[in-house]
Formats: sequence, structure tokens, C-alpha cells
Amino acid sequence: MIQERRKLTEACSTVIAAHKTDRLQERSSGSECTDWRYGNCVPSNGDCGAGYRDGSCDQQKKKMRCKVPCNWKKEFGADCKYRFGGWGECDPSSGSRTRTGTLKRALYNVECQQTISVSKPLSSKPRSPTNIKVS
Repeated sequence: MIQERRKLTEACSTVIAAHKTDRLQERSSGSECTDWRYGNCVPSNGDCGAGYRDGSCDQQKKKMRCKVPCNWKKEFGADCKYRFGGWGECDPSSGSRTRTGTLKRALYNVECQQTISVSKPLSSKPRSPTNIKVS
């Protein structure tokens, strides 16, 4: 019984080692290309959730799984991360306020705009001061 268990353990170890070797060869058998470029993540259904992004390097192409968060800003994509300043003053002619952001990070080497501007409509109610003390 002990010998059978030992043989089974050795057989399992051999299979696991072969599997690991195959996976390492599979990863390293790709090209030596280091300049992979990826497109934006395109959701499979709707405008958010699981999807795929296409990658290319020289003559090679591959698809990579990705996920688009459901609260992303569609104008500049989910893979472009920006650092934003404060909201500007209210513009009564357009009925909105704007702020600009500078590119902080581009995930997966996607192409992003260096600076962007976003706007939001003015609120219909004026904000009351928050530090009023009632006596």
C-alpha cells in the first residue's frame, strides 16, 4: 500500500512538472517583442463589464481579457488615468463649469490625450454654507 502511494505521488509529481514546463515554454515561445501596443477595452455586451482588448507587436496580434468599469468616463476611456484640478467658476452662458486634467498614467500602452477638459451642468439649487451655527 505504501509503495502504491509512493508510485502515485511520483506519477503526479511528474505530470505537474511536465505541465509547468509546458506553460513556461508556451509563455517563452512567443516572440521577443517588447513593444506591445493595446487598444481600448471593448465590452462584450453593453458599455461596461467583461470584454477584450486587441494587442499588436510587429506582425503579431493577440486578444487579452479585460473589464470596463461601469462608472467609467466614456470620453477618455477606462485605461487613461488623469489628475484633475478643481472645478472652475460657473459659466452662465453655457450653464456649466469645467475642469482640466493632465495624463497621470496610460494602462497597457494605450494612446491617451495629454490633457482633457470635462464639464458638468450647474446645479439648479444654490448651495447653502455648511458652517452656519444656529443658536
